[in-house]
Amino acid sequence: MEIRLQAYNKNWVQLYKQETLELKSILKDEVVCFEHFGSTSVPGMKAKPVIDIMCLVKDISKIDAFNLTLETIGYEAAGEWGISGRRLFRKGGENRTHHLHVYQSDHPEIERHLIVRDYLRTYPKEATMYSRLKEKLAQEYNDTRFYSKAKKPFIQELEERALLWAKEN
Repeated sequence: MEIRLQAYNKNWVQLYKQETLELKSILKDEVVCFEHFGSTSVPGMKAKPVIDIMCLVKDISKIDAFNLTLETIGYEAAGEWGISGRRLFRKGGENRTHHLHVYQSDHPEIERHLIVRDYLRTYPKEATMYSRLKEKLAQEYNDTRFYSKAKKPFIQELEERALLWAKEN
């Protein structure tokens, strides 16, 4: 898939909110809460225009029953997609618009994602460094698989700094 990196768009927050309303109407009482995370949730950060939505649910085992209903609003079920206990749904095909990451509310991956988001929101210089790396890699790589692999070492270091920051605060 081609990399579509864009400058921060204030509309991403509204797109997140609109989508969560529709998702809540489908998932109803299973939803504990929604979180906007990933690069589109960090003001000033460059990002692929794909809204990452985290949906925390009471019981992950009930979520597969919603696959067909989510499909009617454009989501494709991708299973765990490398993270045990998660359900990933993608919307928009080749011009992807949303990723829905569903976790049971006690899943250990949740905290890491939210800490990194909060760290980048708190330290705009870190977000700028990450944006510059993304720009550089987007020029070097035309495919998201290679782009994602190339930024992985930076993301691991970023996560370490963010987790240390969270621990100290």
